[in-house]
Amino acid sequence: MFDYIKGKIVELSPAEAIVENGGFGFDIMISLQSFEALQGKAEATIYLYHYLREDDEQFYGFATKDERELFRLLIGVSGIGVGTARMMLSSLTDEEIRNAIIGEDVNKIKSVKGVGLKSAQRVILELKDKILKGGGVESVSAISMAANPVIDEATTALVMLGFSKANIGKVLPEIAKKNPDAKVEDLIKAALKKL
Repeated sequence: MFDYIKGKIVELSPAEAIVENGGFGFDIMISLQSFEALQGKAEATIYLYHYLREDDEQFYGFATKDERELFRLLIGVSGIGVGTARMMLSSLTDEEIRNAIIGEDVNKIKSVKGVGLKSAQRVILELKDKILKGGGVESVSAISMAANPVIDEATTALVMLGFSKANIGKVLPEIAKKNPDAKVEDLIKAALKKL
């Protein structure tokens, strides 16, 4: 299994990147989101998903592990293939997709080319619980959240307000690090500005 490739970006377009590593040029399909993150870089680390079928073999690349994790969740939904998942990540940010799934915003998901009403409903139905439990995000700061009861209490409050644990896990530890003496209500107010 390939996890990532680090190398020189030889060619970059909104749909694919060619990365040279060890004298080999790897053709990697990317989303528009990853294209924007990689633009202007001479070298990069791209996280890979190796798609392998009888008649097709392709690398899909992502600028972040979180985007790759969300891609894996999306292609696990019946009727959502690699092309549709990549289109979703090109049309919406991974944050927008997660929030649409949690908020059951069928129209937002349906707005992606190639995703119909039934597919959008299936994405929400199959992924909502997984997203709420932190699925689709690889880099949640769980250790720092568990070690601090103030962060834990703020997390619970924000989840009750409808935010995903994954998104909260990115924001709260960062806020708490800057303001170590912050009270629960201070953390919540600061998080609401960032979420």
